[in-house]
Amino acid sequence: MFLKVLLLVVFFSVMIGIGVYCRRTATDVNGFVLGGRSVGPWLTAFAYGTSYFSAVIFVGYAGQFGWKFGIASTWIGLGNAFIGSLLAWSVLGRRTRIMTQHLSSATMPEFFAKRFDSQALKIVSSIVIFVFLIPYTASLYNGLSRLFEMAFGIDYLWCVIGMSVLTAVYVIVGGYMATAVNDFVQGLIMIVGIIAVIAAVLGKNGGLLGSLTELAERSDESVSSVKGVFNSFFGPDPLGLLGVVILTSLGTWGLPQMVGKFYAIKSEGDIHKGTVISTVFALIVAGGCYFLGGFGRLFSASEAIQFNAAGGIVYDSIIPAMLSDVGSDLLIAVVIILVLSASMSTLSSLVLTSSSTVTLDLLKGHVVKKMSDKKQLLIMRALIVVFIAVSAIIAIVQVKSPVAFIAQAMGVSWGAMAGAFLAPFMYGIYWKRTSKFACWVSILFSTVFMTLDMLGNLGVIGLDLGILQSPINAGAFCMLAGLVIVPVISLFTKAPDKALVDDAFSCYETRVTVRQSEALGDRD
Repeated sequence: MFLKVLLLVVFFSVMIGIGVYCRRTATDVNGFVLGGRSVGPWLTAFAYGTSYFSAVIFVGYAGQFGWKFGIASTWIGLGNAFIGSLLAWSVLGRRTRIMTQHLSSATMPEFFAKRFDSQALKIVSSIVIFVFLIPYTASLYNGLSRLFEMAFGIDYLWCVIGMSVLTAVYVIVGGYMATAVNDFVQGLIMIVGIIAVIAAVLGKNGGLLGSLTELAERSDESVSSVKGVFNSFFGPDPLGLLGVVILTSLGTWGLPQMVGKFYAIKSEGDIHKGTVISTVFALIVAGGCYFLGGFGRLFSASEAIQFNAAGGIVYDSIIPAMLSDVGSDLLIAVVIILVLSASMSTLSSLVLTSSSTVTLDLLKGHVVKKMSDKKQLLIMRALIVVFIAVSAIIAIVQVKSPVAFIAQAMGVSWGAMAGAFLAPFMYGIYWKRTSKFACWVSILFSTVFMTLDMLGNLGVIGLDLGILQSPINAGAFCMLAGLVIVPVISLFTKAPDKALVDDAFSCYETRVTVRQSEALGDRD
């Protein structure tokens, strides 16, 4: 217990210290929200990765989908690395940085307003972000609850309060730069922790080959009658697996807290480095988490496994059960810091995104006509406190309720936001013909569809969407639908104003000088 408490104290002290150190960069709105657009590749890549992967992944998704798909769940981690990181950076990174700076937009709603000349689009998208970030933020706390109860035997309430206060302090004091530096430290902890846990779990079952052999002996008639299905290449449900890969990988392309990382990156060279770093980080962390979860059925006899009233397994108890069976005091202490790091890095990104969006896109110029830079900073800091408090209250209420596993809360949030924004944003930086009306349809379609899906799952309305009843599948469907909706409707609706579009895209025509190692040039 002394070791666990000591590591927590050291961890908390470092986080607060970084926040205080970075306070000098958060003296104006640009510095507080974007770090002055001067953040290097390592900090940006780790900020991207740690915002991507949280306790939701480690405890919720790894446990649930490892149990459902077996070792095939590793495909989710690979999708996160190559689609959610490598491809996202390659397709969006440079063009996002160039156009958002050209349009002087610090948030995604502000980008929509200036790119499509629509203040209404800006207001509605900011409301969507604020509303649907709340269930995601609340779900972050749930992953911590089971680990803290296992390690310390303390009430979940105090865990939530402690994490909320600590995150609020360093984000309020240091802004984006404090978040980025802390993300780097927390990312290093996550890498070490994941590797240590995988080694312990495999060691418990005779190494990699021994674990795979034992997993091949496990069967579940309710899932599949085929023996060894949990040790197979695509698992018992390839279609369901594909839905999770799409949601968790393609989703990052439309999430404001993820795309926002590209706004702040410093230079072209940093984009290349950041692409490599974030991909490697995702391979280790996401690949490791889902690979670890694939062995969850080897611990089905653990006393720490929990079951609900209907006799079904509580998926969020699987990873904590694995740790309680294999973990030494040192390993459990490391894992606690790992999950704290994963959760706090994502939480800080979410609250900063939400507060800046509401302040700059909803209040400034609409509710408050004249807002000085100093007042904007004050309101953003106050909203950070409000957003963290609301999410914490929801998390405390939710943990006492049988409604929804961690994965479902994240599925609703990601499905609504990524489904709404992915296509409008991506087509907006690539295609001049993208129309404002098409963006409206994409945003309304996904938010309405995911809301109906959520209400159906909660039993508020009698709605059965079949395979799309799952928030995971519904979210993946909304993302793919948006990619079709936006170009089709754009072709059949009024073209955007030519002068407006030409001005937005003129930033891509600016000539720059580069080293010949990067481009051969026009000489013979």
